[in-house]
Amino acid sequence: MTPGPPPVRWGVLSTGRQAAAFAEDLMLLDDAELVAVGSRTAASARAFAARYAVERAYGGGPGELAADPDVDLVYVASVNAAHHGAVRTCLEAGKHVLCEKPLTTNVRDAQDLMRLAEARGLLLMEAMWTRCLPAVRRAARLVADGAVGTPHLLRAATGGRAPAPALARLRDPEGGGALLDSGVYPLALADLLLGTPQYIDARSLSTAPLVDDTTALLLGYPSGAMAELACSFATELPAHADLSGGEARIELPAPFYAADRVLLHPARGPSRAWPLPPTGRGYTHEASEAMRCVRAGLTESPLVPWSATLGVLTVTDAVRGAGSASSHRARHRTREGC
Repeated sequence: MTPGPPPVRWGVLSTGRQAAAFAEDLMLLDDAELVAVGSRTAASARAFAARYAVERAYGGGPGELAADPDVDLVYVASVNAAHHGAVRTCLEAGKHVLCEKPLTTNVRDAQDLMRLAEARGLLLMEAMWTRCLPAVRRAARLVADGAVGTPHLLRAATGGRAPAPALARLRDPEGGGALLDSGVYPLALADLLLGTPQYIDARSLSTAPLVDDTTALLLGYPSGAMAELACSFATELPAHADLSGGEARIELPAPFYAADRVLLHPARGPSRAWPLPPTGRGYTHEASEAMRCVRAGLTESPLVPWSATLGVLTVTDAVRGAGSASSHRARHRTREGC
């Protein structure tokens, strides 16, 4: 039997809930090895390392982890506002990077990282796990194959009342707000299923500049399709998604961003369902894709291409740029729609 490739050696930057879930899923992959963890404090890094049997723990930010010669690929799970600096440090140190969504808080910073990754020949991938899930990938194939006919309307929302410990992070004007925290999920789904919007109409309720508690968006596409999207950390919102077309409706049950099945409801005839549960909590799929890209020498993932990351950030930039202290409404026509 031909031996498989050596494991990709991972470093995890952050010790929060997201990093812990990712570490647990990484243990399910035979071709992955978690060898180092980095945090802002040595004590937090040591506690995380002890919990997950990680060899090395680094405090003081991303620099020490990025300098570890035994780390091939870094998963960045720090707060949104810290993504740009952390990812840049890792790329400059020659590390491949999988960074939590949103990759950065604006298009300009994302393009800066993409140019650096391309120049260094390193993988840079946004950890938009939704695009890597089997159920979501099947839904995209169904749409591409014409199962719904001409797409008319996508509806998707995500949100819930945030627990008190999360409010400081969510209300940080440098990277907080419902749109950047959870609104990127419906936006990413719209990008996957419908492409680049021609116009953006949005309304946000805010308690501080650049910090939206709730945002509703209406996106229009050159094909005539529309997307009704919403996000909030102040109120509960239904977390399922559906795309209606001339021939059928596709449904991703709640929570759509972690979907374990896809349903097709034709205008005529019985409904069909494809149960496609993720492995582990679902982070395994983005991790496997990142490792496949590293082994193939790719700088970007075909499943989560840079164009998709920039497409979502273009919308968030347009909406957040119109912010005010109480509420705002943004109208924006994209370049393609001019």
